Amino acid sequence: MGKDSVPFLPRQHDEDIVVHSDGFDEAELKRIIRTLNLKVTSQRMAILKALHDGRRHVTAQELYEKLNKDHPDIGFATVYRFLRTLTEGTFVTEVRMGGLPARYELTPKGHHDHLTCVKCGKICEFENRAIESLQEKVANQFGFKLTHHILELYGVCPACQVKSSEG
Repeated sequence: MGKDSVPFLPRQHDEDIVVHSDGFDEAELKRIIRTLNLKVTSQRMAILKALHDGRRHVTAQELYEKLNKDHPDIGFATVYRFLRTLTEGTFVTEVRMGGLPARYELTPKGHHDHLTCVKCGKICEFENRAIESLQEKVANQFGFKLTHHILELYGVCPACQVKSSEG
């Protein structure tokens, strides 16, 4: 893989995600929909609940597949359009790296960054004050006022390193 190329990331599994749990109750999920000037419908609530109760960093296709088991009446276009609306309203964070499919998560109450394993797809969320401070300094150096940012780091997780050394 060249230094400028986008890594191929395998499809993730629920157990491959390390998360910090930000709980949203049903009232908060309804508030999100109302804040977007939309009617609270069973389809929108099902999408938000699946996004909330499932793992983070899900593609629109993965979210649709999860929903389709219990809600076959919800089409992919509905899922995708609502994700776009949630993203535009900053209730959902979209991570889009190179040519990879966009991944979505409910915007957490606290900021975090990501470490992603290029072998198994495991994503670890982390917070680091020194990195946050350095990003502010860089923005200030160039005269920018930061509005938001996404930091994605790629590497090989400890479990995959062990597998590689055993093989």
